[in-house]
Amino acid sequence: MKKTFFLLPAFFLLVSTDNVPKPPRLIVRGDDMGYSHSGNEAIIKCYKDGIESSIEIIVASPWFPEAVKMLEENPGIDVGIHLALTSEWDNIKWRPISDCPSLKDADGYFFPMVSPNKNYPGRSIKENKWTLADVEKEWRAQIEMALKKIPRISHISSHMGCTELNDSTKWLINKLTKEYKIDIDPFQRGVKYIGYAGPHKTPEDKIESFIKMLDQLKADSTYIFVDHPGLNSAELQAVHHIGYENVATDRQGVTDTWTNEKVKAFIRKKGIQIISYKDLLKKE
Repeated sequence: MKKTFFLLPAFFLLVSTDNVPKPPRLIVRGDDMGYSHSGNEAIIKCYKDGIESSIEIIVASPWFPEAVKMLEENPGIDVGIHLALTSEWDNIKWRPISDCPSLKDADGYFFPMVSPNKNYPGRSIKENKWTLADVEKEWRAQIEMALKKIPRISHISSHMGCTELNDSTKWLINKLTKEYKIDIDPFQRGVKYIGYAGPHKTPEDKIESFIKMLDQLKADSTYIFVDHPGLNSAELQAVHHIGYENVATDRQGVTDTWTNEKVKAFIRKKGIQIISYKDLLKKE
């Protein structure tokens, strides 16, 4: 008997990936590089051994030269200029790097605070007759020094909110970042600030609350988490101001959290992408 075979057409189901949720993305930003040797060491450790993806450097700070050398040795890390107009610690101070009289206190240092503070009466920028001309001169000096020493600078950030003194300083920052081509603004790209999801006084609290925060990150969203790594050393134990006396233990807790194996394992489990400011420019 003759057998007849029929070839049936093959059908392929084409599935669009346009609606597949993308994993959450997170910038982990370590602020204040340059404020102390212990801080510099901790910030680099959190990049090399942890999850930190952006480092913010204070150009006018006393340990800036060491920070520059450390960043040269770690060329892969994204770096931002942490523009500063204050010197808040009681036992260590820094001065402007330009001639800007209206931004200096009686001893020639930056004022300790941006806004009025009951512990430092009369010693905030806003309580003194600062000028926009002096602010621009100082910010230009900090930006140009940073770009000279660390050419890969990608963006700016604000130490203690100094870029938001008023509408004029907001306008000035917008102008300068565009002029110097360091205008990656995460918030114009929909990035959201996020903090600890619970208490964070002790290292144990920080780790638990950081993991809880990670668990709250939503698909198709990008977040930024900001804190200040440090080491609980004799040096950092001498760094403090009224109202923030536990600097060394607090900042050691940040270092412990960002280098913690449970934290790193949870990030892998959830598929969270740790990104930098520069990654915001990449097309998906």
